Amino acid sequence: MGGIALLAAGVTVGATVLTRTGTSGASTTAAVPKGPPELDLDLGLRTDPEAVALRRGLALYDKGRRTQAEAIFSRYGSLQAKIGAAVAEWPNGFDRLAALAAEHPGSSLAQLELGLSFFQQDRVAQAETAWRKARRLQPDTPWAIRAEDLLYPRYFAGHPPFSPSFTAPARLATLSSPHQFAFLAARARKPDPDAKLLYGAALQKIGRAVSAEREFQAAARLAPHDPDAQVAAAVGRFDKANLSASFSRLGPLARVFPKAPVVRFHLGLMLLWIGQAQAGKKQLEEVVAAGPSPFFADAKLLLEKIPAK
Repeated sequence: MGGIALLAAGVTVGATVLTRTGTSGASTTAAVPKGPPELDLDLGLRTDPEAVALRRGLALYDKGRRTQAEAIFSRYGSLQAKIGAAVAEWPNGFDRLAALAAEHPGSSLAQLELGLSFFQQDRVAQAETAWRKARRLQPDTPWAIRAEDLLYPRYFAGHPPFSPSFTAPARLATLSSPHQFAFLAARARKPDPDAKLLYGAALQKIGRAVSAEREFQAAARLAPHDPDAQVAAAVGRFDKANLSASFSRLGPLARVFPKAPVVRFHLGLMLLWIGQAQAGKKQLEEVVAAGPSPFFADAKLLLEKIPAK
C-alpha cells in the first residue's frame, strides 16, 4: 500500500468502500480463485527505502509480473520481504512459506498467507484454521482484518469506518500522512474526546482496529452525553464473528439521540455492511429527511446504490 490520506477535513468517508461495488452484499461462499495467491503485504505509513521497494514489488506482483517482484523482495531480509519472495515463486515457494510460518508462530501475516496458499490448493479446512490463527495472533493489524474477511465472505471487506460530525483541524491538509498521524496521536494524549475520535478514525484507516476501539472507548468515557463519542464506541466494537457486540450498543442510541444524524448514518452504514440493504435504507432515508448535515451527501450517495426490492 502507498501513502494514504488519514482524514479529509470536513468530509465523511463512510460511503467510499460500499459505493465501489454497490450495497447488495457479498457472496456467501468464497470461490477458489485461479492463479497465484493474493499477497497482502502492508507497509502502513512507512516511507523508508525498504518500504518503498516492497510497495513497488507488490505493485508488480499485482500486475502478474511475479519474477520482477520476487527479485525485489529477495533483496531484503524482513519477514514481509521473505513472505513476498516465497509467494512470488508460486507454486514452488509453498514449502518456503510454510517454513516461514513455522519459524514465526506469532505472525498474523504468515498465517494469513499460509491460509491463502492452502485455499489456492482447495485445502479449505486448513486455510480456515490458518486464518483463525491470523485473527487471534495479532488482532491489531490489517492482516487480522483480512483474515476475518476471508472467514466471513458474505459481508463487505474490512470494518465500517467511523466518521465524526465535526470538522478536522485545517492543519491536517498541509501534512503528509506520517505527519498527520503523529499530529493526531499527540493531540489524542490529552483528555480531549474529539481528538481521540479523530485519532481513532486514523487508526481504523491503517487497520489497527483494536487501538481504534481503545481511543473510541476513551472518548466515550470522557463524553458520555456526546453522540459522536457514543457512536464511535459502538462502531469500534464491530466484529463479524459477534455482530451483537456493536449493534447492541448502536441501535439504542437512535432513541437516546433521536435528532443526531451521526447515529442513524452509522447504523445504516453498518446494516449495509452486513448485507441488510433494506434495513440500512430506512436509516439513511431518515438522515436525508432530516436535512443538511455532514452525513447528508454520503447518505444520498448510498441510497442511490441500494437496489430495489
